[in-house]
This record gives sequence, structure tokens and C-alpha cells, in this order.
Amino acid sequence: MDDRFTDQVAIVTGGARGIGEAVARRLASEGAVVVLFDRLADEVNEAAYRMSADGMPVESMAVDITDEDSVKTSIAEVVAQHGKLDVMVNCAGIVGPNNTKITEYETTAFDEIYAVNLRGSFLMTKFAIEPMLAQDYGRILLYASIGGKEGNPGMVGYAATKAGVFGLVKGVGKEYAETGVTVNGIAPAVIRTPMVDAADPEMVKYMTDRIPMKRTGSLEEAAAMSAFIVSRENSFSTGYVFDLSGGRATY
Repeated sequence: MDDRFTDQVAIVTGGARGIGEAVARRLASEGAVVVLFDRLADEVNEAAYRMSADGMPVESMAVDITDEDSVKTSIAEVVAQHGKLDVMVNCAGIVGPNNTKITEYETTAFDEIYAVNLRGSFLMTKFAIEPMLAQDYGRILLYASIGGKEGNPGMVGYAATKAGVFGLVKGVGKEYAETGVTVNGIAPAVIRTPMVDAADPEMVKYMTDRIPMKRTGSLEEAAAMSAFIVSRENSFSTGYVFDLSGGRATY
């Protein structure tokens, strides 16, 4: 499938590394012009350079998805330059404190993780959906987590904000169900990324042990499922969060 996204324009947040870069590569390899958003300016430029060196049509922008003006202005700039926006995949996220009980969890840390994981998802959806509605077509995908579905002890900020992404997907998906714009989510179990590598090893072991396949997911697997969700083929799913959990999901 090397042309599913030909003539489409896609924004991928968290594009500097990890799942974001993997998803961006998959979309670009299938024909999309991809714009990487990330607040890590140097790293997102380096990611774009790597993709360009591989012959992929890609651009990069330093964007803070917690800041409304930054999101609004950056998305408007993409639309002004390319004339449209077909796909938005929000991969940006942070884990925050882990292996930490709520009584020891700093409120400032909770506020920070909320700003990225939930507020960022809200802002990216709010401003990406407008140009999509104007053309009666669009695909929005928000990264949630199995931790938001089942809860992970010691990660209250991450679990709570990712659970919020579930509600955002379901609510907004229903709001626009009669348009050509779909809003879906994806809930991975542990995918081996730099963010996971930085987490407490005991927490990573706890999460991995709960996966019946007894392994972590790969970036390629996450990218493949993401590409299907935001493709034209996936036209009868909205307000739904897809599992990518190696059998961990129980409902």
C-alpha cells in the first residue's frame, strides 16, 4: 500500500521521535505530505532531516501543543501553505511520575501531564477539525493508552489524563458523526520508545507482565495500525478507541 495517502496532508505531533516519528514515516511512505509538530525544536528538525534523506515529503515545526496560540497558528500555517489538512495524529505525550502513590504525587506534576496529554489532545482536535469540516473529509487519531482504560497503579496522572482522551474521542466522534470527519483513538500497551525507556523499570516490568503475548509492541506495529485508522478505508469507525495491547485489553 504505497499510495493510500497520495495527495493528502497530515500533521503528526510528537514527531521528533518514538511513535510520532514512526507514524509519520508510515504516512509519508504511502504518499502523504507530513508536517511534524514537536516542542523539541532541534530534535524535530533532525527527524525531518532523516526522513527527507530517505526521500520522504516532510516538514517540521516547533509547536507546543499545550499552548492554544501555538496550536492555532501552526495549524493555520499548514493549511495556508498546503491548502488543506486531511489527517491529524496526536502522538505527543508524557508519562510523568511513575511508581508513585497519589499521596506522594506532586500537584504541579499532575498539572504538567494534564497540559500535554489531555489539554494538548483537546487543542489539536479543536483546531484540526475546522479545515477538515470545510472539505467534508478528515481523519483525527488521538493516542490514549491501555493505562487509561484499565489504570496503572503508581501512574495516576498518566492513567487519569489518558482516560480523559477516551472521553474526548467518544464525545467529539459523536459530535461529527454525520460529517466526513472521523475521530478515533488508539490505546497501546507498552510500546518500546524513549519515553518508556525513561520510566521506572519496575513499572515497565509490571505493565509488560500483564500482556498475554509477554512482549512489548513495536513502533512498526503502532504505525501500521495508525495508518489504517486514518485511511479512507476506515470509513465506518468514529468515536472508538482501538486496542493495541497484545491481548491485555479485557473489554
